[in-house]
Amino acid sequence: MRLLVTANHTPFIAGGADYHVNGLVDALRQHGHQAELLRLPFHYGEAEIERLMAFTEGLDLRRVNDVDIDRVISLQFPGYGVNHPDHVVWLMHQHRACYELYDPNNASPALAALKPKVEAYDRHHLAKASRRYANSPRVAERLREYNGLAAQPLYHPPHRPERFTCAADWGYIFYPSRLEPLKRQALLIEAAAHLTTPVKLLIAGDGSQRHTLEAMIETLGVEDRVRLLGRISEAEKLTLYAHALAVAFPPFDEDYGYVTLEAMLSAKPVISCTDSGGPTAFIEPGESGWITSPTPEALAAACDAAWQDRRRTAEMGQAARAVYAGLDIGWEAVIETLLSS
Repeated sequence: MRLLVTANHTPFIAGGADYHVNGLVDALRQHGHQAELLRLPFHYGEAEIERLMAFTEGLDLRRVNDVDIDRVISLQFPGYGVNHPDHVVWLMHQHRACYELYDPNNASPALAALKPKVEAYDRHHLAKASRRYANSPRVAERLREYNGLAAQPLYHPPHRPERFTCAADWGYIFYPSRLEPLKRQALLIEAAAHLTTPVKLLIAGDGSQRHTLEAMIETLGVEDRVRLLGRISEAEKLTLYAHALAVAFPPFDEDYGYVTLEAMLSAKPVISCTDSGGPTAFIEPGESGWITSPTPEALAAACDAAWQDRRRTAEMGQAARAVYAGLDIGWEAVIETLLSS
């Protein structure tokens, strides 16, 4: 089949979405299809977003440069507004600033004006899709809650899952992610002040919150408890997963969350929160991880519990690995689902 995949490109900002987008295109090609990626330049700004919405819904992708396109697969807003009679949407997320992250008390007039336009755009174009999938139960739940549309959750694996291994724990809790407000590294740092065991917290990644988090560590006096590792290599990340006691992942309302799956592949239990969204679909509380209230005290208690019974923590990690194996997450199942008639 000749397939076009639509997604966004935000200059100089990279993340897990790139693994999702590029992984899909690579998998389609490996399965013998002609697949091309159409990335739309996405700029955060209400006027720019409105212009991109208008441009996107004017794109007719049935035939491009005298080449017939058999199917379009769209992953992100506003790419699912393109026109094609066989258009499958595999939703990573919508424009969150107009949905679950929208705060009417603090929204700018421009954002308040954009919100109903985005909602109308989504209702119209997502309803037209031949089939709708979501990359997690949480994303499907939001679509149903805000737009009244159903989508089937469809999981995909992290980048090169075969690389993740488990080794003896070195007594630390690991949290790799961009240092951004929604990832809530600050919550974990605050938890460090409430720890009663010698467990350490290693936080990897870089981002807009780096200086804020450094100042917080100093203010709380937890320099002996928390280390900000900065940007690390893939090899370092794999080693840190392998030797972790457990993995912390307490973001706010995450869409999917590779950290959870990477921890499970490394046979490490995950510590997350009740409002963390996507990760909670994969954690069995008390069996393969912890789901706590989003408070420093509750997170600290879970970290202490992981340290206090390290044998039990290792068993929970093996249970997490077994949960992952039972989900049969792989690109072959994804391709079969997306290309089914």
